[in-house]
Amino acid sequence: MKSIWNRIEKPKFETLSGDIKTDVLIIGGGICGILCAYMLSRAGVECTLVEAEEICGGITNGTTAKLTIQHGLIYDKIRQVYGIEKSRLYYESQKKAFEVLASLAKETESDFENCHSFVYSLSNREAIEKEVEALNAIGCPAEFCKETELPFGIAGAVKIENQAQFHPLTFLYSIARELTIYEHSKVLQLKSNVAVTEKGSITAQNIIVATHFPFINTRGGYFLKMYQHRSYVLALANAQRIQGMYVDEAMDGLSFRRYGDLLLLGGGSHRTGHSGGSWEELQRFAKKYYPDAREVARWATQDCMTLDSLPYIGRYSKSTNDLYVSTGFNKWGMTSSMVSAMLLTDMIVGRNSEYETIYAPSRTMMHPQLAVNMLESIKGLATLKKPRCPHLGCALTYNKAEHSWDCPCHGSRFEADGKLINNPATKDKGK
Repeated sequence: MKSIWNRIEKPKFETLSGDIKTDVLIIGGGICGILCAYMLSRAGVECTLVEAEEICGGITNGTTAKLTIQHGLIYDKIRQVYGIEKSRLYYESQKKAFEVLASLAKETESDFENCHSFVYSLSNREAIEKEVEALNAIGCPAEFCKETELPFGIAGAVKIENQAQFHPLTFLYSIARELTIYEHSKVLQLKSNVAVTEKGSITAQNIIVATHFPFINTRGGYFLKMYQHRSYVLALANAQRIQGMYVDEAMDGLSFRRYGDLLLLGGGSHRTGHSGGSWEELQRFAKKYYPDAREVARWATQDCMTLDSLPYIGRYSKSTNDLYVSTGFNKWGMTSSMVSAMLLTDMIVGRNSEYETIYAPSRTMMHPQLAVNMLESIKGLATLKKPRCPHLGCALTYNKAEHSWDCPCHGSRFEADGKLINNPATKDKGK
């Protein structure tokens, strides 16, 4: 089930063979890893990227590529939890990331297109009004609106003008050609500042882990600080030609964007390892509202969700000065990947950044979601059935929609024959 982004030629890169040295090693060849490598190279830093399979073949391949600073109702949430200054810092960092990413995308044949962005609610007008207020308070020109292009009524929406949508792989393949990249070069273990692969090793002064979900369990506590969430997409022909980008503020709501003559309808979401609406929910919606539509493609993706809805970008843990991480984008990996690239570049070259604190992975874990994550782990470990996840031993559940075995604790996924699909597990499951 490939996304529509795959219909272009992909550059190929060699497999690492032998031992090399580099200033910075980046592990993971999705949008985050590629942007980190690109920004470091622009800063004059020698860097090497390694990817276990092929670049952009994982989560990046499943994005709907909405390029926006509007990430659900995040700004009012940050204001309530951390205060208005942190809300402003998040906005400014995302805005800068948007501007840099948009500028780069315009230089490539990435189908870049400016459009308005909307976060809507079916029933909670008050939440929408609070988000508009929070955004205006930090200098973002957001507005409340009641009328949209959507084929159903809403309680209200937050509108931000001049956001964008684009073809993510056209853009990434273009900038990747300038970088030092090794594909099919899975990192088997880290020994201090040496990464060992099957056919060689890389010695680096600094290492960035950009593997979607961090694979080092002994530091950082990411298996407690995050869970994973699946969502589904249908590409529909002969459906409504909308001009804006739309997303429901509810976790299990629907999203909409146009690509060419296609409507990309997203939703059916659920915590990985649990049941949810999947493509059936989207098909029912399309049949009701777009009866003449024809399904052209379908795919699914998976997102890392943090305790407070802010990404973890910075030092992997308090005790690792030369090991960095970028993860937990909460479904908003486009601008957050560029924030990662800019912030980690600043940290590695020794520049101070006012954004370091808000994204610090070592910030407090005392949020209600921590208790939920811990309970899921306890349930998964206590369930007396097989198969079990090789990551930390939780019982796997069968995903009927995708014919896979999924971990409800931390989100690892496996094909029916046991082959690993999604981390944090690093090896195939047993029988």
